[in-house]
Amino acid sequence: MGEITNFGDLFKKSVLELESFKQVALLEIVIALLIAFALGMFIYWTYYKTFRGVVYSHNYNVTFVIMTMLTTLIIMTISTNIVLSLGMVGALSIVRFRTAVKDPMDIMYTFWAVAVGIATGAKIYPIAILGSIAISAVLFFLAKRKGKDAPYLLVIQYEGKANEQVMVTLRRIKHVLKSKTIRKDMTEMTVELRLKDDNTAFVSELSSFDGVKDVALVSYNGDYAP
Repeated sequence: MGEITNFGDLFKKSVLELESFKQVALLEIVIALLIAFALGMFIYWTYYKTFRGVVYSHNYNVTFVIMTMLTTLIIMTISTNIVLSLGMVGALSIVRFRTAVKDPMDIMYTFWAVAVGIATGAKIYPIAILGSIAISAVLFFLAKRKGKDAPYLLVIQYEGKANEQVMVTLRRIKHVLKSKTIRKDMTEMTVELRLKDDNTAFVSELSSFDGVKDVALVSYNGDYAP
């Protein structure tokens, strides 16, 4: 009987500790989730507009919205009870993510979503809102600067008789030689170019030379190469 009484006391104590949840009003929960959703959609929109990777993933972008809201829920939950917060930290420590992140910018967006969720869950709304606006402005600024001087890879195949004309044309363009392969009388050359305002008229000029077999210009951001 003594053990049952002790168990009953322990149960009553646990119930009393969980009474702290009543401190979180339903209206506060709704407001926090709405703000988290709005800021998550703001992150979603920023990622969509500033994406400069190889293949855009809608599903990956959606995770930023959900992650913001989930983090808000977690922070609101652990802030109501110290005992529960320790248990949740232990539970979350077993989670492992195996997905490979190819672009470092994706990691930044993940941290952004988590940070907004933490600030929103802690009811520090000005930090979450103003911080998100500042980060988005910086991302748009940097994305615009990058677009003004976009990198390209030029792959050209030509015979030896066209070598002088090709070299004269390339000297007028800022470029870096990446590779050059010579097979008998055929040369294949890959160069990195920096172009402004989509000035690609030189591609037609190169292809018009006698002896030039093939010319390809590919947008290049460091993630892949032809």
